[in-house]
Amino acid sequence: MRAARALAAIATLCVAVAAPAQEMDPDNPTCPAAPNWSSNARMELTPADRNGARVLLAEGAIDTGLAARLRAALDADETISEIWLRSPGGIATAGNEAGRLLRQSYPGIVTRVPAGWACFSACNFVFMGGQLRVVEPGGQFIVHMFTHTGNREAIRSEVAAGTESTVAMIGAIEQSSAQLASEDNDFLIRMGVSRRLLTEVMYAQQAVASQENLSTRRCLTQDEVYMYNVANVRE
Repeated sequence: MRAARALAAIATLCVAVAAPAQEMDPDNPTCPAAPNWSSNARMELTPADRNGARVLLAEGAIDTGLAARLRAALDADETISEIWLRSPGGIATAGNEAGRLLRQSYPGIVTRVPAGWACFSACNFVFMGGQLRVVEPGGQFIVHMFTHTGNREAIRSEVAAGTESTVAMIGAIEQSSAQLASEDNDFLIRMGVSRRLLTEVMYAQQAVASQENLSTRRCLTQDEVYMYNVANVRE
């Protein structure tokens, strides 16, 4: 029933609202300077009616309790056919968990990045959990290289502690990075998204900004979201 409602909702919502023009980010030139990804410290889930369809507005940072809250919200209202995402990301493993939950337990659910909204980092993996996926023109699907080396102060502390501490830190980073790459690759395969998204886009980004290159984010174009099968419903 949810799948049938989802297809009907997509037909109802096909008239996209044009997003206002946004100033571009000089440090990340494919992206807007101020992505509209919500300042909520924890993702809020709000059932709402939009153009005759029942949707779940998912706005804010992704935390470890998201999957359980998603399940509770969707089970409480079986008329929900879509999840609209607006998020700066959060905990990577929590995003993967929520994405797997959507695919396994809610077949036919639609995930959508509406015009003017942004879905970044761990939000990408929640979005990819939808069996039917829409990135509206003007919606921002923003990727980066997932990294364990973003905490510069922690790295400096380890280096200052001496050679043995630094070697141990490098080993831990290499191991965790390899595991994360494997998990990302497996997730994309299971969700039907092209692995080229990892190799050609995500892992091609600079992990940490430098004085020479401040760009660490990449916004996919409309052509790219379909080329990599990130979105699979074109409106």
